[in-house]
Amino acid sequence: MSSATAARTRTAFRPELAPDGTQQPVVDVVIPVLNEELALPGCIKTLHAFLSDSFPLPWRITIADNGSTDRTWAIAQELCESHEHVFARRLDIRGRGAALKQTWRESPAAIVAYMDVDLSTDLDAFLPLVAPLISGHSEVAIGTRLARSARVHRGAKREIVSRLYNLIIRVGFGAGFSDAQCGFKAVHAEVVRPILDKISDDKWFFDTELLLLAEYNGLRIHETPVDWYEDVDTRVKVCRTAWDDLRGLWRMAWAMSTGAARVPVTRRSELAPLHPQATIAEPRNPLLAKLLSFAMVGVVSTVLHTLLYLLLRAAWSPAMANLAALCVATLFNTEANRRWTFRRHGGPPLRAHFRAGLLFALNYLVTTVVVTAVVQALPEHGRAMEVTTLIAAYLAVTIFRFVALDRWVFRSAERTVSP
Repeated sequence: MSSATAARTRTAFRPELAPDGTQQPVVDVVIPVLNEELALPGCIKTLHAFLSDSFPLPWRITIADNGSTDRTWAIAQELCESHEHVFARRLDIRGRGAALKQTWRESPAAIVAYMDVDLSTDLDAFLPLVAPLISGHSEVAIGTRLARSARVHRGAKREIVSRLYNLIIRVGFGAGFSDAQCGFKAVHAEVVRPILDKISDDKWFFDTELLLLAEYNGLRIHETPVDWYEDVDTRVKVCRTAWDDLRGLWRMAWAMSTGAARVPVTRRSELAPLHPQATIAEPRNPLLAKLLSFAMVGVVSTVLHTLLYLLLRAAWSPAMANLAALCVATLFNTEANRRWTFRRHGGPPLRAHFRAGLLFALNYLVTTVVVTAVVQALPEHGRAMEVTTLIAAYLAVTIFRFVALDRWVFRSAERTVSP
């Protein structure tokens, strides 16, 4: 850990006294509730007992009632009176996202967390969840139900929807986190508050928007495998929520592509050795690394393009077979180069793929004209000559593709979103 990060951690997490002489909490656990008069008492009693018995840092519990119409608010007040370190906040607007944004902004704690009122996530994962934030290693921590070591019990419908949704995020946005919507998260309050001001969703998409913005703006996200079971008595309407989430993903993709998702957050300092006599290795040659990665991706995409062409050529004309094969190969080539060669992990690949589509048009024009000319000029040609000509034409535009990807597709997109 760098000295700057260490200094920030010592200042942020040293237990302090409030003006009235009471100890300020280091961790604030928010429980967002909406018409949960039955579930709330058991949740608070269980969580309070757990934190009292086993949590080593000063803590408090905040009940965030976001628009309940039953006895939830009255019960929350009773729990505050009967349990030490339990507070309540009533909001007039509904939505888990709205409740968390408001209570996290107002909290005096250095670390703010939340969990669902049904306590579906086993509490043994709570200390591992907040530990990376306490040490200064990470700024955001989430529970994940999709890690290999996680233990999960839920129905097939919710399992399928969850996995498909997270797959869309990982493929479409290049996200490094695995589970966007597990109701078990914690953040470094001071660092994440600027991101809270940027989040526009007040409902269930809040979690995804928080994580995408955090990763996009260079914050480190730690994942903790959890034990989790599905409580069928839930306020979540899976299909409606999934549709709203897809709309939110489209909005986030646009914001990242236009640079509107940039937030001025406090990042970790530059990487530096801890030992004062450390011998630092020479940095790798960036151009050589790019060329090697580009070459390996190019070999794989060329083989993929050739095999698909041969498979489709048996039934289609050279132009149609080349079009289909080139579509697949170009999609793979662009995404692989985006992630590995040019290392653009900070946002969705929409702009990169759009610009690469223009390169695709040029590539298709060159390869199709060449292979069609061979077919027409040499009626008795063999399939081997046809494929050899196609590969030669494909490789002929490789150097141009490398320069265009580096100077126009990816670097231009990076300039657009730079702060």
